[in-house]
Amino acid sequence: MNLLVAVDCSESTEKVVNKAQEIAKALLAKLWLIHVAQPEPDFVGYDTGPQTVRDYVAKTFHAEHSQIQKIAEKLRNEGIETTALLIQGSTVETIIKEAKKLEVDIIIMGSHGRNPISELFLGSVSKGVISQSDCPILIVPTH
Repeated sequence: MNLLVAVDCSESTEKVVNKAQEIAKALLAKLWLIHVAQPEPDFVGYDTGPQTVRDYVAKTFHAEHSQIQKIAEKLRNEGIETTALLIQGSTVETIIKEAKKLEVDIIIMGSHGRNPISELFLGSVSKGVISQSDCPILIVPTH
């Protein structure tokens, strides 16, 4: 069984990972830990823009990569086969694409529980994934 665990590298990540760990142990499942790094709207790549912007983006990606690698290492030390992925792109579309590519059985992700007004203007990653996914989704409340 394959589980895709989407994390946002915030304080809610621990709750989502703990639930995924519990499920993976019970089902003897492999975990695919994914963090989707959102590019800046005007950021095209390392060829353009001021050096300070490129340095900031590189530093942020490095910190996020280190964080998910540490989580994956901890899970592997617990006996759970885990692979960490850091992918840049649109969050909902990237999660859906990777779930299909990896042929996962369940997507596990958190919900921040924003209020309806905030969700109306900002959207919701979990709502987007639910509406586009072909596989079951477990939403872990993190608020």
